[in-house]
Amino acid sequence: MLPQPYRHQWMDADIEAFREQVRRYVAGELAPHLDGWRRQGYIPREVWGPFGQMGFLLPEMDEAYGGAGASLAYQCVVQDELAKAEVPANTAVHTIAAHYILDYGTEAQKQRWLPRLASGDMLAGIALTEPGCGSDLQALNSRARREGGDYVIDGAKTFITNGFTANLLVVAVRTGEAGSRGVSLVVLETENLAGFRVGRRLEKLGQHASDTAELSFDSVRVPADCLLGGVEGRGFAQLMSQLPYERMLLAVPAAAVIERAVALTLDYTQQRKAFGQSLYDFQNTRFKLAECATLAHVVRSFVNDCIQRLLDGTLDDTAAYMAKWWCTEQQGKVTDECLQLFGGYGYMMEYPIARLYADARVQRIYGGANEIMKELIARKLAA
Repeated sequence: MLPQPYRHQWMDADIEAFREQVRRYVAGELAPHLDGWRRQGYIPREVWGPFGQMGFLLPEMDEAYGGAGASLAYQCVVQDELAKAEVPANTAVHTIAAHYILDYGTEAQKQRWLPRLASGDMLAGIALTEPGCGSDLQALNSRARREGGDYVIDGAKTFITNGFTANLLVVAVRTGEAGSRGVSLVVLETENLAGFRVGRRLEKLGQHASDTAELSFDSVRVPADCLLGGVEGRGFAQLMSQLPYERMLLAVPAAAVIERAVALTLDYTQQRKAFGQSLYDFQNTRFKLAECATLAHVVRSFVNDCIQRLLDGTLDDTAAYMAKWWCTEQQGKVTDECLQLFGGYGYMMEYPIARLYADARVQRIYGGANEIMKELIARKLAA
């Protein structure tokens, strides 16, 4: 059994009861279908309706907008339990998109979209990355030009999570000059939207149940009231101000996967026999698992502390960058060490450890590559 980290204030009886509800639902309603979803390359959008009706999709949303008015800790618990069960981070992207609307949308925009996002009637995606533009969003080329009461959007996006299944997209576009001041966010309802096209679903190393797609916009015309917040040029600031929360939605799954990998490996090595004894009886195995269990404990303690600071409003950008890069690095290290202890079986995709290893690799890339995180931390050190 892994040692239990320090119990923070946010880890109260109510949230533990909520965690158990999420765990039972995921185990009964989602996990049994994962193999099929991996083979087809996506989770059907309809799956998230019942999930939302249970209050699991956006529990932190205000009651006025269809949520329960809970703290962000409840969303972190949802992401924790989904990651432990190998359910990909589709709903993490969904909640980030919803928070853009909650924090920067007009009241009319909030009333229009948030209840449908909370209920699961709509699934959201975020269209930022372009074929020639990744972490450097100031260089994006997709453009929205104003024509009367509409915006007309042209451009292309790639690596878009939920790109195939989402029916609402928050799209980063250029509405003005080069650089950050010319970036805006536009919210699109994509069903039957003329000029909008979902290209191929991209075949990935891991995360096979999560659809990732290319998108194109060919003179897509939407009403001007789809501009998030109603004022041009605020998109870059809107994106940047959500970073601490977004980074936690990557660090939390890292902690969950590390714990799952250690638990799986402990069980396997205690049962697997070699040279007349269990693998766990070998000193090398015990030492490796001791190292991995220590990392699991430290990662979880760090993540729990960051969640407490997030709730207290004291989680600074630098700490969030640290959590993102370091926790995901440890996720990759631990899953690799654990896979090695499975031997040849660890290389077989029917074993969860192989899937955890493959799925972990993208954690160091998306949400801001870890090299970018380190650069941002270094800038703060020299400030």
